[in-house]
Amino acid sequence: MIRVLLADDQTLVREAFAMLVESAPDMEVVGQAGTGRQAAELVRSARADLVVMDIRMPDLDGIEATRLIAADEDLAGVRILVLTTYDTDENIVDALRAGASGFLVKDTRPAELLDAIRTVAAGESLLSPGPTARLIERFLRSPSAPPAGGPECLSEREREVLTLVARGLNNTEIGEALGLSPLTAKTHVSRIMGKLGARDRAQLVIVAYESGMVTPGSL
Repeated sequence: MIRVLLADDQTLVREAFAMLVESAPDMEVVGQAGTGRQAAELVRSARADLVVMDIRMPDLDGIEATRLIAADEDLAGVRILVLTTYDTDENIVDALRAGASGFLVKDTRPAELLDAIRTVAAGESLLSPGPTARLIERFLRSPSAPPAGGPECLSEREREVLTLVARGLNNTEIGEALGLSPLTAKTHVSRIMGKLGARDRAQLVIVAYESGMVTPGSL
């Protein structure tokens, strides 16, 4: 069973998500939080495997709550799936950098939310190439964006793999694009994470954009 904690300041939204999650035979809701601080506190006591995290909440927003959870070594196995309205919310990149493993828009279809929970709980990242490109483009245009650098420690093959990860391809698709087996592609991704100190594929996307290896217009 995937133990899910729901964090959203709107009670009706939480209740709707709770009904949906509970309808899945492989999931259960172990807690609900109306603020980021409550989420950061409940995730431990509820022994949650995954947090569905809203960004805009009172007391402590979802980004800071994500950062607290990701920084806690005792919660290393907890995955975070962020909810956002990406057309207006420009904080999604910060959430990914804070440790979130993916994001969804709030008007996503019910089946997609359940699939997303399963994907993230299994240790994968959920990245939608189109919205990701638009969000990171806004981030890179902001005054606080870090200067572009280059992951010089990577081999040419690893740079190719990183570029495909940033475009939203999974291991099977990367293997097909480069003539590799899915296992070899997975090995490359793991080595890249180790070299760059990335928590997961979501953070690899940030590195690829910040370094200039991938630009929104290239997708």
